[in-house]
Amino acid sequence: MTGRFPLPALKIFIMQNEKLAILFLRVGIATVFLYASVAAMLDPNSWIGFFPEFLRNIFPAKLLLYTHSIAELILALWIFSGWKMFYAGLLSAGALLTIIIANITLFDIVFRDIAIFFAALALAVLSRK
Repeated sequence: MTGRFPLPALKIFIMQNEKLAILFLRVGIATVFLYASVAAMLDPNSWIGFFPEFLRNIFPAKLLLYTHSIAELILALWIFSGWKMFYAGLLSAGALLTIIIANITLFDIVFRDIAIFFAALALAVLSRK
């Protein structure tokens, strides 16, 4: 006997748990992008300050915010869809890394984004085919 479970049953167990882990990552990451998108559209004054000042000097603040919010909404829907998760995970990680770097002086706020960044990387790695 090679273990407690016959090999095919163990393989199915591992594959099902991997799919469940990917689902948890998808729901968690997509919810973050969905919330940020909707909250920024409903209360733009509370969110515009997260954009670096040089960007706010180049683009109208509300245009910048609404464009970013729509992009986050699209990304959230993409992640919820489950389509091409490797690329969605990489794009999510890139978006989060950009947010972290742009707001590193607000580390008390963005430190949570580091965990979400690594979750997005995990989604990409686990979804790679």
